[in-house]
Amino acid sequence: MEYAKGVKGEIDQRPKRFYEAVEVVAGEGGWVVTLDGRALRTPGGKRLALPGEGLARLLADEWRGQGERIDLASMFNTRRAYGVSERTAEVRTSLIEQVVRYAGTDLVCYLADHPAGLRARQEAAWGPMRIWAGQEHGVRLAPVSGILPVNQPVESLDALRRHAEALDDFRLDGLVASVSLLGSAVLGLAVERGRLLAAEAFELSRVDEVYQIENWGEDAEAAKRTAIQRQEARALDAWFGALNAS
Repeated sequence: MEYAKGVKGEIDQRPKRFYEAVEVVAGEGGWVVTLDGRALRTPGGKRLALPGEGLARLLADEWRGQGERIDLASMFNTRRAYGVSERTAEVRTSLIEQVVRYAGTDLVCYLADHPAGLRARQEAAWGPMRIWAGQEHGVRLAPVSGILPVNQPVESLDALRRHAEALDDFRLDGLVASVSLLGSAVLGLAVERGRLLAAEAFELSRVDEVYQIENWGEDAEAAKRTAIQRQEARALDAWFGALNAS
C-alpha cells in the first residue's frame, strides 16, 4: 500500500509518525526491527523476521529517516521485505518462471538493424554481459537483429531456472526486482551476483532510451519516471549489499 504525499489544497493522507525509537534486535526466527520496542509487522499483521543484521539495519534506517509523516512509497526495501514475508514463499515458482521468460526475450539480445551508431552502443554495453552470463552461469543467449523473436537455447533457460531455484526468498525477490527494472534477465543476474551494481546496470539498460533523448529530447514525465527508477536501483544495491554482509 502506498500513500500519496499531500499537496497544496489537499489533505496529506500519509499516516503520522507514531514512534520515536527505532532499534534492531536479534529475535526468534531472525533479526527484528522494533519501533518503540514493538517488533515491526507487515501490513497483513505478520511479524517481520529478517535473515541478517545488515538487512534489519537497512530497514531501520528507512524508518529512522521518516519525518512527521510516514512516506511508505520512499521505503523501497521495507516494502520489498513486506512482500517477501507475505507472499514470496507462496509464489516462488511463478517468480522463477518470470525471470526465465525475460531471458527468452532479453533486452541485451535485441540489436538494432540501424542506425549503425545505436547498434555499436548496444553491442558495447550488452555484448560483454551476454558473454559473462554464458561463461560464468551457462546462460548463453543468442543476439538477434531487429525485433523478431528468436528461440533461446533450452539448456540456457534451464541453467537460469536452476540458479533462481537455489536462491533464498530474499535474494530471489531481489533478482526478480532487478530483472523487472532492467528488462533483462542477464543484467538482473549480473546485479544479483555482484558483477554489476544495479545503478550501473540501469544505465546499461537505457542505451536505446538515451539515444532517443539525444535525438528527440525527453519529456518531463519520462524524466520523472527515470528518476524514480534510479532510486529503485540504488535501493536494490543497498538490498544486496545488506544480504551480502549478513
